[in-house]
Amino acid sequence: MGRFVKRAWILLSTYYAYMVEYRAELVLWVLAGLFPFILMGVWMEAAQGGQFGLDSRAFARYFLAVFLVRQLNIVWVIWEFEKEVVSGKLSPLLLQPIDPVWRHVASHLAERVARLPFVLALVLIFFWLYPQAFWVPDGRNLLILLVVAPLVFALRFLMQYTLAMAAFWTERASALEELWFLVYLFLSGLVAPLSVFPEPVVQVLNWTPFPYLISFPASLLVGLPVAAGRGILVILFWLGAFWVLNRWLWRRGLRQYSGMGA
Repeated sequence: MGRFVKRAWILLSTYYAYMVEYRAELVLWVLAGLFPFILMGVWMEAAQGGQFGLDSRAFARYFLAVFLVRQLNIVWVIWEFEKEVVSGKLSPLLLQPIDPVWRHVASHLAERVARLPFVLALVLIFFWLYPQAFWVPDGRNLLILLVVAPLVFALRFLMQYTLAMAAFWTERASALEELWFLVYLFLSGLVAPLSVFPEPVVQVLNWTPFPYLISFPASLLVGLPVAAGRGILVILFWLGAFWVLNRWLWRRGLRQYSGMGA
């Protein structure tokens, strides 16, 4: 256990140093995540004349929560893994006594810590511009969110890392993520709260992993009604399913990678 903690600390501190070195680029990444605020303006305007079950203040809170959740689960592992496979950089990593995936996990976690000050600054600016949207999250929901947040990140990471296994067979594995992202964009609650979707559609979506990547944690944060127990169980199911698929593709992919002379 002590060896694991030591290795984890070394990886996290190393990648944190990398991220801080490129802090100017971090600002650009955070600003690139302002898309939810653009959608917030659209839905706040639509709420003035439509009946969506949410008023302008509720839409403002929801899309702020979406912004915060997005800062948690932005993932880029497929591009990094594709580069490692195509360039052959994966070969020396396989010789080391640690699965290469933990380097990617460490870089993602370190990036979250490095971008935190910029995210907090944007939240303060948001409440300065929209003071009427200020709220204090429910304590019970916050406790549930402490459990859900790491699960959501793990699911988003594992989904993309599983797609990244295609890099063993194609040089454009990232194209799969671009196609997958279109589905994620519309079905996760990023573009619109799922409450504005027809009820039969929502019932089907609730059994897919997509709503639990954005809509579920965002709804918990702002206090919208959600089935927390069922949500956690569905997340755990999809985590298990993608883990099994990932490990199967990893083993087959390594044989393919070795067959190419790597």
